[in-house]
Amino acid sequence: QVQLVESGGGLVQAGGSLRLSCAASGRTFSSYAMGWFRQAPGKEREFVALISWAGGSTYYADSVKGRFTISRDNAKNTVYLQMNSLKPEDTADYYCAAHRAGDYARASSYDYWGQGTQVTVSS
Repeated sequence: QVQLVESGGGLVQAGGSLRLSCAASGRTFSSYAMGWFRQAPGKEREFVALISWAGGSTYYADSVKGRFTISRDNAKNTVYLQMNSLKPEDTADYYCAAHRAGDYARASSYDYWGQGTQVTVSS
């Protein structure tokens, strides 16, 4: 069992930066690849980024590539999402999740989810 709690969201102007954190409880955290998803009002939840269990591999949605960076610290049971050059279209609730198996871009491939943290980017 893994419990996830996101933090770090807020209101930022376009071009600004935010760093999201996802704190995990449970001894099996380091065995999971971890992902970030986001969901804007009226839209489906979409994949943002994934990091492998050891942190050696990362994957990004095209819409955030070059602007967002995912990282993790297994000693702290925490995964991060550094978001730079934010755009109004990045406005959404952001969720971290533990990847079980299968297509990492599909929400159904994840076992555990946090409650989300809201990010609002003003123009």
